[in-house]
Amino acid sequence: MNNFPPVTKNLLIINALCFLGMIAARRYGIDLADYLGLHFFLASDFNLAQLVTYMFMHANFEHVFFNMFALWMFGRTLENVWGSKRFLIFYMVCGIGAGLVQELVQYIEYATVLSSYQTVNIGSMVIPMSEYLNEMTTVGASGAIYGILMGFGMLFPNAELFIIPIPFPIKAKYFVIIYVILELVLGAMNVDNIAHFAHLGGMIFGFLLIRHWKKQGQHGQYPF
Repeated sequence: MNNFPPVTKNLLIINALCFLGMIAARRYGIDLADYLGLHFFLASDFNLAQLVTYMFMHANFEHVFFNMFALWMFGRTLENVWGSKRFLIFYMVCGIGAGLVQELVQYIEYATVLSSYQTVNIGSMVIPMSEYLNEMTTVGASGAIYGILMGFGMLFPNAELFIIPIPFPIKAKYFVIIYVILELVLGAMNVDNIAHFAHLGGMIFGFLLIRHWKKQGQHGQYPF
């Protein structure tokens, strides 16, 4: 049981239940991701609670599976080291931080490109800008998960990981560096519909929080 601590276990359960609930709700014509996903803050459907609720919505089975697999792999280790309370705070800060970074990136896109348009051509139709802004929705625990990856790399930099399809073990610190570079490149290229800068946001907030805790420890002060 020590290898499966309570916060990690409960996060796995809650995310799984939310995904099943989302599938069930769609049968009744209800899109929970539309209500609980993180909308752009200038959109009419945005509300502040979405900075938390978006972490428990996922686009599809692969999305939730790989996020939860990474949570199981790395999250339980961090929770065993830090304790449940600190780990939960870390998870939430990384997830909310990722959402804030995503909002900033969307605002930059809006201010530099979209604000001059009244309508947007989405391929199949032309829709008003106000409607398009509500389509800018982010879902998933990926930001929090990437924060956990950063945390694991900082706490166990020389731990060797076997990552498919890499045919040899790679140290955690190099694994994290590779992911930072990959997310920067993919985010800059904007070649898919994945919130790469949100991933980076989770890593940045995770890095800053760990540095903050370390600084407090060096001065004999502990936050919890």
